Amino acid sequence: MILLQRFTFVLFSLSIFSTAFSQTAPFAIAIEEMNIPGLGGLQSFAFGQHDGKWLIIGGRLDGLHRRQPFAAFDQAGHNTMLIVVDPISNQKWSASIASLPVSIQEQLKSTNMEFHQEGDYLYIIGGYGYSATFGDHTTFSNLTAVNVSATINAIISNGSLSANFRQITDAQFQVTGGHLKKIYDTYYLVGGQKFIGRYNPMGPTSGPGFIQEYTDQIRRFKLIDNGTTLTINHLSPWTDANNLHRRDYNVISQILPNGQEGLTAFSGVFQPVVDLPYLNCVIIDSSNYQVNPTFTQYYNHYHCANIPLYSEASNEMHNLFFGGIAQYYDNNGTLVQDNDVPFVKTIARVTRNQNGVMSEYKLPIEMPSLLGAGSEFIANENLARFDNEIFKLDSLTADTTLLGYIYGGISSTGINIFFTNDGSQSSASSQIFKVYLINSELGIDELNKHSNGSLKLVVFPNPSDGVFSVKYNLKQSSDVTISLYSVDGKLIEKETLLNQQAGEYTFEEKSRKLKYIGNYLLTVETNYETARQMISIKE
Repeated sequence: MILLQRFTFVLFSLSIFSTAFSQTAPFAIAIEEMNIPGLGGLQSFAFGQHDGKWLIIGGRLDGLHRRQPFAAFDQAGHNTMLIVVDPISNQKWSASIASLPVSIQEQLKSTNMEFHQEGDYLYIIGGYGYSATFGDHTTFSNLTAVNVSATINAIISNGSLSANFRQITDAQFQVTGGHLKKIYDTYYLVGGQKFIGRYNPMGPTSGPGFIQEYTDQIRRFKLIDNGTTLTINHLSPWTDANNLHRRDYNVISQILPNGQEGLTAFSGVFQPVVDLPYLNCVIIDSSNYQVNPTFTQYYNHYHCANIPLYSEASNEMHNLFFGGIAQYYDNNGTLVQDNDVPFVKTIARVTRNQNGVMSEYKLPIEMPSLLGAGSEFIANENLARFDNEIFKLDSLTADTTLLGYIYGGISSTGINIFFTNDGSQSSASSQIFKVYLINSELGIDELNKHSNGSLKLVVFPNPSDGVFSVKYNLKQSSDVTISLYSVDGKLIEKETLLNQQAGEYTFEEKSRKLKYIGNYLLTVETNYETARQMISIKE
């Protein structure tokens, strides 16, 4: 995760309008801390599970990577142990990977691998870490198949491990920071990058230099595994340098409005023309992909623990996100835009309704501290799920249901630590959270009204001295009225721009009538939609 410094703006939500954008939640979520003795901290790892026990592989033992090349992703932070966790009995076992072949060792101690469990086999692709064979840090071009149940039993009984691991090499699998998912019988390797060498914030040509190549692709393949031989049949990839230039983000299995399986790639970094997260999402099905032009995601931009739930009765797809890193966060009803892209506590829900409309809601609970980046959600296997591992929400009728557990991730001491990070400002979390779905005492989830508006209104800089820009997008031709109001509703200024055609516009405001320091309400009104934004005037 590479965070680059930019400016910080503040976007205000007018509190008197907040009730109009609230919604009784379809369910409530609660989290409960638990700890397992001896379980250390870990982030950005791979996992599988069998019979209620978890198999944890790879990841980092430290927190946010440091900026200095000699310290970033150092060997001391590699996880060289295979870890088994039983969250019911509160037990933990481990075994070294040292008995495995070198090529398997090197990949399995890397970070940000892509992985997917199919039956008893965990398939692990790529990952970034140090390779003694290569003599430098690299992205591994391997697919490793792990027999999950046999490996768990061998670790617990102190048995032999080597027969449980098989590996093949393929240049198409040299990817880190992407996601490996499955739609029906086809695997999808979504996004990610190839990174070779030591990270250096000064760029790839500064010593020590590095190679960084985003895949800009959704790579598709079929995998045949007879328990002995792994056979790969590559399909034509989908390439898009503008919309698939993403890594270190969330890709979640979906049930689409037509009832078919699919995926959604949420946010990701970095946009090709600016070092900031994407605010849109990409919908993927078995035949194609498309960017959703009507939805904007403001919370939870980097990879974090997430949970998908689908209701057949209402044809609604719910996606929950827990903490992590984002360009925006809520501060007592104020939506704050921070282009340093800070650590956040936000727990949010993105819901796709029966009409295909996606909306973002902030839940009334938060992570207890700046947690979540690089964490994973491990599902309760005893609950009903669809073939693509989405919870069957309609079957969760009990008052309280344990959905599963969140483990690991980065724990940060401050929202913006990247430029002062000496390794002590963050750590890999050993915390486990039980996640419950609650059907009684439903709370209010706050709709982020910007998330499903087509105007995509942005005011900058904000705060300002009265000179600011208003950026908006028109999906169709319309007159546009831009108005300024005092907080008590008095009209201060109004200007109508006639017959603007579809497209993106920036209106420059140089107001002489904003005499008082404080907050004002700005509205942009078209023939079909109105967006409101609070602005702040300072000295």
